[in-house]
Amino acid sequence: MKLKMMYSFLNSDINIIEKKLEETIQADSLLLKQASMHTLQAGGKRIRPVFVLLAGKFGHYDINVMKNVAVALELIHMASLVHDDVIDDADLRRGQPTVKAKWDNKIAMYTGDFVFALALELMANLDRAEAHKILADTMVEVTVGEIQQIRDKYRFNQNLRDYLRRIKRKTALLIAASCQIGAIAADVDEAIHRKLYRFGYYVGMSFQITDDILDFVAKEEELGKPAGSDLLQGNITAPALFALENAANRIEIEKVHEKMESADIQRIITLIKQSGAIEKSVDLSDRYLSKALAILEELPANKAKKTLKDIARFIGRRKY
Repeated sequence: MKLKMMYSFLNSDINIIEKKLEETIQADSLLLKQASMHTLQAGGKRIRPVFVLLAGKFGHYDINVMKNVAVALELIHMASLVHDDVIDDADLRRGQPTVKAKWDNKIAMYTGDFVFALALELMANLDRAEAHKILADTMVEVTVGEIQQIRDKYRFNQNLRDYLRRIKRKTALLIAASCQIGAIAADVDEAIHRKLYRFGYYVGMSFQITDDILDFVAKEEELGKPAGSDLLQGNITAPALFALENAANRIEIEKVHEKMESADIQRIITLIKQSGAIEKSVDLSDRYLSKALAILEELPANKAKKTLKDIARFIGRRKY
C-alpha cells in the first residue's frame, strides 16, 4: 500500500494544508517568493504535517487550529533542508536542483531564514505555552545537531553513539515534536501526548536510519540524488560505521573524498553492501521501529492509532 493511501481519510485536510503552505510562502520580493516556491514544489512526504493531524485525532480536533501547527512544522523542515543543501554543497534534492544550485548560497540561506520565520509567525496563533517551549527546545537541539554533523564530516573514528545522537537531533526530535505539539493543539491529555512524543522519536530514528541505508542500496532515480552522496559528503552513517569495524574495509572507506570518481565510490558502496553492514543497519532500524509500535499499544484505540501503526511500518521499511 502506498503511503498516501494509509491516511486517505485525511485527504480533505491535507489539501487544506497544501493550500495553506502555498499561501504562507508568498513574499513581496519576487526572488524570495520564487526560491520559497521552488522548495515547496520539490515535494516531500509531508510526514510531519500528517503526524500533527493524526496526533490531534486523540483529542478535540479542529482543522482551523491544526492546520497552522501542521504547516509550521513542515516549514521548519523545509527551511532546514534549504540550509542543509548549502552545508553539504548539494546540487540535487528529490531529483530537482536545490535552491543553492538554482540561485546561490546567499539566496538559499536567506530563503531558509524566511521560511523558518514564517513558521514561527504561524505558531504564534497557538495559545499553548508548552507547545512553544517544546518547539524552541527542539530547534536548539536541531541546530546543535547540524553543527555536530559539520564537525563530524570525514571523522572516521566516530562511534555508533555519536551517529545516533546526531540523527536524534537531525531528524527524530522534529518528528517527535510534530506528534506532541499536534496533540497539545488538540488538548490531548498529558500522559497521551508524552507517549506520542516517544512514538515520534522512535519512528524518527528508524526513518533516518532507513534513509541512510537507502543512500547505499536505492537507485539514483528513486533517491533523487547520486547513490553514496552522504558518504561522498563526509557524512558517516550507520552502514559505513558498521563496515568500518573491519580493518580492511576501513582502509578503503577512509579513502573517500568529495571529488572521488564515480567508479571508485561505486566500488566502496559494493564493499559496504558485501560487508553485512546493511543487514546490521536494518536490524538497528527495526529495533527502533519495534519500540515505536510498542508505545502505540499503550494509546487509546481509534483510526489514528491504526494509521500511525501503518505509517510507522511503511517508513521504517520503505524502499525509496
